[in-house]
Amino acid sequence: VLGCAIGRSSATWVDFDLYGHQMSAHLRPQAAQAPSDGRVDGIVVPIPHFGAVLLMDDWQRLATRLEARDDIDWLERPMVRFKGEPGEQATLFIRDPSGNALEFKGFRSLEQVFAH
Repeated sequence: VLGCAIGRSSATWVDFDLYGHQMSAHLRPQAAQAPSDGRVDGIVVPIPHFGAVLLMDDWQRLATRLEARDDIDWLERPMVRFKGEPGEQATLFIRDPSGNALEFKGFRSLEQVFAH
């Protein structure tokens, strides 16, 4: 309907190119109201979550700034996912003060965001 190109995917999730922004959709076994978890590259990720894509230098500055604070509600500390594969990315997950899960991804090149 929206004309989104499909990026990386698995049997339980798919990334869409939503006009240059990454939208991740995860299957849920039941239509539960409570947040649940999915798996990406073997790592548990919160569902639902909002993701922002940054260039690697910006991501590294953000990760360093967040790690220096003691008031961050970490869901997943900074790490590299899909290491050595197309779409390799640095990622971190935090929870905002309202309880929303936020993912920040870092890529060396934005052309890699939807690589698969």
